[in-house]
Amino acid sequence: MILITGASGNVGKAVVRELARKEAKFRGMYRSQEEAAKAPAGCEPVIADFSDKASLRKALDGVTAVYLVCSPIPQLVELESNVVDACKESGVKHVVLNSALGAGDYGRSFPSWHRKVEDKLKSTGMSYTILRPNGFMQNIAVFYAPSIRKEGAFYQAMGDAKVSHIDVGDVAAVAVKSLYPGAHAGKTYELFGPEAVSNEDLAKRISKVAGRTVKFVDIPESAQREAMLGMGMPEWQVTALLELQQYYKQGDGARTDGLLKSLIGQDPATLDQYLQLNAKEFRDQAASA
Repeated sequence: MILITGASGNVGKAVVRELARKEAKFRGMYRSQEEAAKAPAGCEPVIADFSDKASLRKALDGVTAVYLVCSPIPQLVELESNVVDACKESGVKHVVLNSALGAGDYGRSFPSWHRKVEDKLKSTGMSYTILRPNGFMQNIAVFYAPSIRKEGAFYQAMGDAKVSHIDVGDVAAVAVKSLYPGAHAGKTYELFGPEAVSNEDLAKRISKVAGRTVKFVDIPESAQREAMLGMGMPEWQVTALLELQQYYKQGDGARTDGLLKSLIGQDPATLDQYLQLNAKEFRDQAASA
């Protein structure tokens, strides 16, 4: 039996969809009955919480492989470590850990949190596969679309840094393959999208699909911090995001290679395909109404 944690989250939901398409029987871990009711056919829902070890033991009963993913919150190390401990105690054979790009060499922000969990997982002696994906294409709409709809622009302290964004669906495809370990056991995969683009280029591409002029405005980091705090974002999240941007400004998120294509057995989703499918997210508020 396979268990997918975070089954209602951004990546976890994509892994659930990918497994369901393969007609596999598996278990999805949800935090509420309301979320569990949305589980697709083939998915056995179970209610559990990362902070509740008794519920974790119940969710892991009879499970041999686990996909582990947690929201990027300050408690990530503690919560994912609880799951790792529960997996070891329950006799789980293989864990696929959704980590983050930079966990191998960047000692700040979200990557540093993930690295602590990676090290803990390796210390258990369980078989593992670690996935370190680059920034998700889906985050473009989450973070940039609101101001694009309202003002025709998005703002970030990124300069001309490039990012090879990756589609969540492709990360899910790698995760599912890795749950049947074989040659994937003991591997750490750094996953990049098929091309690296700057925010200036991204704005041009959004303009094309949205049918309106969209601009990228490079702003000082201090101005971005003030803006995010003004939106009500907690200080820990603002600091972590700005530190992550510093990592990308070093050029570390601009890599591309053929690994993703070789792992999923087909061409990965392109940025233009994602933008075309989500063009309505970037149109002005009147047009979207």
